[in-house]
Amino acid sequence: MNSMCSRTGWPLAAALAASVLALPCVAAPLTLDEALRLADNNAPSLTAQADKLQAARSAAIPAGELPDPKLLLGVQNFPVGGPDRGTLDHDFMTMQMVGVMQEMPSRDKRRARTEVAEAAVDLAAAQGRVERLNVRQATALAWIGSYSVELKQALFEQFYRENRLLSDTVRAQIASGRAQPADAVTPKQEAAQLEEQQDQLQLERVQARAALKRWIGPAANQPPTGNWPQWPIDTLGYSHKLQHHPVLAAFGPMTREAQAKVREAEADKTADWSWELDYQKRGREFGDMVSVQFTFDLPLFPETRQNPKIAARHAELNQLEAEREAQLREHTEQLETQMADYQRLDRAVRRTQDSLLPLAKEKAELTLASYRAGKSDVSAVVAARRELIEARLTQIDINEQKALTSARLYFAYGEAANETF
Repeated sequence: MNSMCSRTGWPLAAALAASVLALPCVAAPLTLDEALRLADNNAPSLTAQADKLQAARSAAIPAGELPDPKLLLGVQNFPVGGPDRGTLDHDFMTMQMVGVMQEMPSRDKRRARTEVAEAAVDLAAAQGRVERLNVRQATALAWIGSYSVELKQALFEQFYRENRLLSDTVRAQIASGRAQPADAVTPKQEAAQLEEQQDQLQLERVQARAALKRWIGPAANQPPTGNWPQWPIDTLGYSHKLQHHPVLAAFGPMTREAQAKVREAEADKTADWSWELDYQKRGREFGDMVSVQFTFDLPLFPETRQNPKIAARHAELNQLEAEREAQLREHTEQLETQMADYQRLDRAVRRTQDSLLPLAKEKAELTLASYRAGKSDVSAVVAARRELIEARLTQIDINEQKALTSARLYFAYGEAANETF
């Protein structure tokens, strides 16, 4: 009997384990930190930037090296007429040749090419930091939007519960003769308006999750959880960190690359040269030969060849300097505008929490009490309730706007700027 149990017990346990594993996994809540971690690991654009950096590093290895040597094979003075035509070893001038040739670019040109390649590596790294800023900031913005929608959805459960209480109150007032039968329609109208608002909210939920899914993948379907992010916003220090914004910092390697290209163009005025060594084999009765030759470039017409290239590279360098100044002014404007907006929203959050929302709640309670006492009509109750509902939704909107603004500031001038020091 025991042996039979032992034989059947293990398959049964395995089947139970398999059935448990086959159950659908319960979606775990998604915190902001987890969303940022997933974005760092899964965003395709960051993978692309990492590959771009690796490509730049690989391309920099041979940048300053000499070109590959060239193998030369041939026949010289091959007779095509006369008594020795078609032969390789009868005419003393016919030679079978094998040689090697090496081009020798100038040292200045090879040094400039190395500097261009090294600057390209630094630029790829800087662009990777810019993309990481964009990804983390966009992920935070998408999470905040999704979190805001979920908070509003949770409020609607309370709205419907309060609507049912209002409906019960109206029926009681009608039964006691303190209200008209037509008042019974009003709570139903309010419920219909709530459903319409919730339908719009459902669309916003889909849009918010789709935006978040772009950065973290299927995990965006998990419900966001946590609180509004509380990043330290340094109102004074951000102005000093403006120069270290990743977008502006990227102009450093871009400028170095442009300067190296100017030096590379200037190096074209220095003559390159090459050498060639050939071994020439003749017939057995004739002696073999060795030839050595050198070739030099002659940059004799710089006005129509090298100088225009140098001028073009200088113009590109000037363009970068102008673009950097334009970006600096643009980010200065954005920083000042966002800081002012953040301070406004911070005051609005406190004002909503301390006065607007409590006053709307008090008004709704007093209006309902007056209606129950027969001193007010149901339209006043609904109007007061509508103000309270809008105040609750507005509170979430203001918190969302403050969180969005703080995310833009923090990732641009807080976290990202600290990484560039």
